[in-house]
Amino acid sequence: MNKKLAAALSGGAVLVLALSGCSSDEGDKVGDWAKTFCDQAKPQIQKRADAHQIIISTAADSKPAEIQAADSKAFQDIANADRALAKAVEAAGAPPVENGEKVKQDAIKELNATAVAYEGLKKQVDALDPTNQQKFADGLQGVADGLTKIEKMDQNALSKLEDGELGQAMAKQPGCQKPTASVPPKATASPNAGSDTGSGSSAPSTKPSAEPAKKSESPKTGE
Repeated sequence: MNKKLAAALSGGAVLVLALSGCSSDEGDKVGDWAKTFCDQAKPQIQKRADAHQIIISTAADSKPAEIQAADSKAFQDIANADRALAKAVEAAGAPPVENGEKVKQDAIKELNATAVAYEGLKKQVDALDPTNQQKFADGLQGVADGLTKIEKMDQNALSKLEDGELGQAMAKQPGCQKPTASVPPKATASPNAGSDTGSGSSAPSTKPSAEPAKKSESPKTGE
């Protein structure tokens, strides 16, 4: 079941700003803005990658309480990172592009809204009863469904920043490159790695261990 959350996160919600293309070197102001933002964004992008890894590395045979704790922490970490990214955009100021002030305000608004949504998922996970494996699995399905919706918000949060010359300038900055999760996979992880996570690592299928929970495995999220 936890694999669903990992799949949804890897679909775009990780907000990795690893962009392709080369900057035209026109206007140092754009490059300066990208450096200012990306330098501040780097630790937050790393935090999100680590939170993602926490979810996908939760062992398939983990107890519901362990999955609950891992997901709760991951959602809060992502919410905190989104708020910090919003502050990074605000601190960098309006990017020196057309409608730069609107681009800035839209990014801040959407990042903060996404943070609130992730905190809502955290509360939803915290409210699950880990002592009832079937109810826990059913409840976690609802969390996965909610995460699918938030993923779309996350993909849009910085999309305007990733357009055109600004996006090209950000692509050149080390702080906006795809990070490697610093949280190592658990040694007890299932050998059946999920290839659909898109994380670049071998991700185990992480669902509650209760056999009756299999009936809630059928929907696919974030794929």
